[in-house]
Amino acid sequence: KKVVNEDFHPDTFSKIFSSCFFIGYISKASGTFASLFGILFFLIPGFQNLNILLPAIVICFAAGVYTSGNMMKRFGDDPSEVVIDEVVGMWITVMIFLLFNADIMALNFLQFSVLFFSFRFFDIVKIQPAKYFDKLDSAFGVMMDDVIAGIYAGVAAVFFLKLFNNF
Repeated sequence: KKVVNEDFHPDTFSKIFSSCFFIGYISKASGTFASLFGILFFLIPGFQNLNILLPAIVICFAAGVYTSGNMMKRFGDDPSEVVIDEVVGMWITVMIFLLFNADIMALNFLQFSVLFFSFRFFDIVKIQPAKYFDKLDSAFGVMMDDVIAGIYAGVAAVFFLKLFNNF
């Protein structure tokens, strides 16, 4: 693990929250596991209600900026331990889909799968302006590139699933 500041130790909340209960410490595919962790929240009754989902996104984004910033003080630019950005991006992907499909009461496995893979694709590819935010050396940039990826992924999933349903 790369440590850029031996003297700074992030608080426990920052370690737990930014890593999504230590998922970020998994050595391989921690972003993928964090995205799956984000989907699990939709098993909570009512979580896909926009009156719950939108405030959850805003609160976790703000807390993600704060906690990611603390982790960056120790580990440098965009530490691999920080995966709260994947959870927020995944939630945004689902929220965009739900905005275009207000009649859906519960998401099915196909929809979750398309939303998940769509988000992972756009999170990895980083189409502008996601690439711009990814290059910023800031906690805001860490969070924002996944917000943008989530928006792209949500819109792409809407189009893909609408096309798929027409066959």
